[in-house]
Amino acid sequence: MNIDKLVVEAEKECKTIFQTIEDNEYYFSELVLEAFRKFNINETHFNMTTGYGYNDTGRDAIEDVFSYVLKGEKALVRNQMISGSHALSTTLFGLLRPNDTILSITGLPYDTLHEVIGIKDNPSSLKSFNINYEQIDLINNKFDIASITKKLQEKKIKLIEIQRSKGYSTRKSISIKAIEEVIKEIRKVDKEVIIMIDNCYCEFVERTSPLEVGADIIVGSLIKNLGGSIANNGAYIVGKKDLVELCAERLNLPGEGAEVGPSLGANKSILQGLYFAPSVVASSLKVAVLTSFLLEKLGYDIEPKYNEERVDIVEAITFKSQEKLIKYVQGIGKYSPIDSGSMPIPAPMPGYDNEVIMASGAFTQGSSIELSCDGPLREPYIAYQQGGVTYNYGKIAIVNTLKDLF
Repeated sequence: MNIDKLVVEAEKECKTIFQTIEDNEYYFSELVLEAFRKFNINETHFNMTTGYGYNDTGRDAIEDVFSYVLKGEKALVRNQMISGSHALSTTLFGLLRPNDTILSITGLPYDTLHEVIGIKDNPSSLKSFNINYEQIDLINNKFDIASITKKLQEKKIKLIEIQRSKGYSTRKSISIKAIEEVIKEIRKVDKEVIIMIDNCYCEFVERTSPLEVGADIIVGSLIKNLGGSIANNGAYIVGKKDLVELCAERLNLPGEGAEVGPSLGANKSILQGLYFAPSVVASSLKVAVLTSFLLEKLGYDIEPKYNEERVDIVEAITFKSQEKLIKYVQGIGKYSPIDSGSMPIPAPMPGYDNEVIMASGAFTQGSSIELSCDGPLREPYIAYQQGGVTYNYGKIAIVNTLKDLF
């Protein structure tokens, strides 16, 4: 099949979809700029602190901006949190106490949380502190509301966890509309249970924040959407003030919480990353749409399809073959800007049960807002692709990878 002709067909067919993505990019650009102006972001906010990080005005301004953009009462945005999983762990340990129960209502959480929760044995897990874990699986990609409300009636649940993105599963990602519907049902039974959203990969895709539809706290990574490919590391926790303060005390120490934590020169990159995030997320979505169209035409199962509603930047491609999965991921690595001369191979990774192959030829190690592709070596051999700093760089990588394969 002629890949170049297929790309022309794809871009013609997807023109209206691309325009919708660009309309959302404009909306979020206005929102971010409004936040920068509201909190009078200026060059003094780029200054760094060391040591304890007392009176870091830039760090505090960043947290004001994030809370405004994500519609929360308070934000914790720190380079001391090294990843989204670290921020999720901080949140869970900050909000849960011995004999509390956490209930996941989107099935099994992402692999890196298994040892945090105690699904996989670890002496430092929540389970080791007598914090209980239960889960309710999705049914046909929808919340099992009957089972959720029944569970809430049967026993006291302290925290409900919702993972929006699919992770390394075969399910669909979770929309704001679905979250709003399930929260309404939850609140009919329990008005106090904490509803925590793993928001990784989803920021600036839908216009509504989970906090606007009743979630209490949301968590995400700065080497994904909101870092705009510029933030070197970090994560955020945003939501109700009292809950975020508990998380800050877990991250740092009781009695000091958000008042400490040196920025160590990260302020400018975090602010600049957020500033570019609407554009970078839009590019990532366009790359995902293009990928979806091309791979479907080439006969592969993909999720979501190119013309389906998107709630995150992830495109899942089912190869049903270990060899094809490896070759595709290696192709993405080959056409990346960094480490293009290195060949990704499957290998063990901390926090994962299976070997994982990952292509992330990125300026920031592990960044998945820059074009990356990864997958566990297990059936049905799915590649999870995300990111694309610009549409054209992503297009070049996808097109050449497919030419090499076909």
